[in-house]
Amino acid sequence: MSQSAGPITPEDIKAKLGDLQGEAQQQVEDARNQIVTVAAGVGLVLLILAFLMGRRAGKRASAIIEVRRG
Repeated sequence: MSQSAGPITPEDIKAKLGDLQGEAQQQVEDARNQIVTVAAGVGLVLLILAFLMGRRAGKRASAIIEVRRG
């Protein structure tokens, strides 16, 4: 940290807090984008898994119907 020659003013404090707030908001935005991307990927995998499980169950439970004409 560098020492300034003059006293610390309220404007100095406001500027520093503004910088910190901007950095924090940027980190939150980055984290939010990563979370949304991961959630979308997990959702897609679950959708594909549910589709494949449904197809398998449908093949197992499907009945063969024989039609006889007499």
